[in-house]
Amino acid sequence: MKVTLFSDGSSRGNPGPGGFGTILQYTDGKGVLHEREYSGGEADTTNNRMELMGVITGLEALTKPCEVTVISDSKYVIDAFNQHWIEGWIMKGWKRGKDPVKNVDLWKRLLDAAKPHKITWQWVKGHAGHPENERCDALATQAADSYL
Repeated sequence: MKVTLFSDGSSRGNPGPGGFGTILQYTDGKGVLHEREYSGGEADTTNNRMELMGVITGLEALTKPCEVTVISDSKYVIDAFNQHWIEGWIMKGWKRGKDPVKNVDLWKRLLDAAKPHKITWQWVKGHAGHPENERCDALATQAADSYL
């Protein structure tokens, strides 16, 4: 099955209250588009952690191996895979130069969630009128605001 996963993260302060929004879309055998929305957040987090949680939540919601296109405005998430940063971090024991990689717990969780799937990582410009990205942003900011 082919699935499109849209995701966005938000925080009110960095760190501060944060949230994520995720949309999963797939078309069934009859050509009908199905869509599920997810959101959540934390009282004290960062934008990057919420960007990761959005993708993790979407991948963990999938119950069987899929071809997934992940679409996000987070260069942090997308470039980690498309620029092969994550491979270097793993080879260097989760280090960037001499410094530890931030959010290792979530990167490992994301890698586990990604294992069963064939994933294409696609960046989209945020706040540029992309309907699903705008919806994910609204879900994320609503979740973040629930902690204010």
